[in-house]
Amino acid sequence: MTIVRLGYVAMSMHLQNASPSQTMTFAQFQKLTNREAAVEKLERIARSNIDNCLRLLKHNVAHDIQFFRFSSRIVPLANHEEIKEWNYLRSLQEPLLQLGEYIKEKQIRIGFHPDHFVVLTTSKSDVLNQSIKTLSMHEGLLRGMKIDGTHRCVIHVGGAYKDKEKALEQFIHNWGFVPQKIQDMIILENDDTTFSLYDTLYLCEKLSIPLVFDYHHHLANHERSEWEEDWLRVIETWSQSPLPLKVHISSPRSEKEFRAHADYIDSRMFMEFLAKVKGSVPQIDCMIEAKQKDDALFKLMEDLKVQPNIEIIDGASFKIL
Repeated sequence: MTIVRLGYVAMSMHLQNASPSQTMTFAQFQKLTNREAAVEKLERIARSNIDNCLRLLKHNVAHDIQFFRFSSRIVPLANHEEIKEWNYLRSLQEPLLQLGEYIKEKQIRIGFHPDHFVVLTTSKSDVLNQSIKTLSMHEGLLRGMKIDGTHRCVIHVGGAYKDKEKALEQFIHNWGFVPQKIQDMIILENDDTTFSLYDTLYLCEKLSIPLVFDYHHHLANHERSEWEEDWLRVIETWSQSPLPLKVHISSPRSEKEFRAHADYIDSRMFMEFLAKVKGSVPQIDCMIEAKQKDDALFKLMEDLKVQPNIEIIDGASFKIL
């Protein structure tokens, strides 16, 4: 028996006017002739985004959802070279603390997933430095919420640059330049085009990093199809983590667009996965990556209610027997 908790990504299909990623481009920033007023507008946008994050979490709690991924665009232009005078963590101290207090009070698992511009396989120092800077922003937001940052940030391995083996070794080399507090924050995910489960396990085992298994990505990109043979190795990467094992679940949009995420989760595909992992760990947190966000979660829970080996716990969690 294994307890499974479902979560979703960034925004709700049911809450109105609750975007956590309202933005301002640098071009828009430059058009404001009063520099101080421009920075104040940035701060207002960021505060609105944080307020909407809190609204999203309250919506989630009302539906028993205790697992959520924040948008990485909460603070627009946070790392821009031309706005160094803006200490956004100081400016946003109050709303970040309020958000963090709610997370701790309701015992919600939260995290981030920075975009593909975070690349730790690069041989270019400027790209590496910018990647570390982006990760530092995420670490700063967690610190501002007073949330333990351990294993809260999923990244992909990066680019292969036409030589995958060399790229894996470059990741290991670059890891030494990543500050310890950021190393502690990172978890790695197998991807759908380049770095397979097998490749990602190599790094995770060598560097003591937990691995987030993406079943859909594995089906799209694998060196050997029998992922079950490596499942115990995936579990072992989480042995030193304070958090339960985490996986990503999504479904192909179509056979032709196999790598693209569908609107909803194919419950049969999900049950095939669960049948092979049940009983292997006490709990699995499953992050839904589907276009319909929380609506995909609600539909999946409805689909699972008719399954014979499922015992529903609440609106977003169940036991697989």
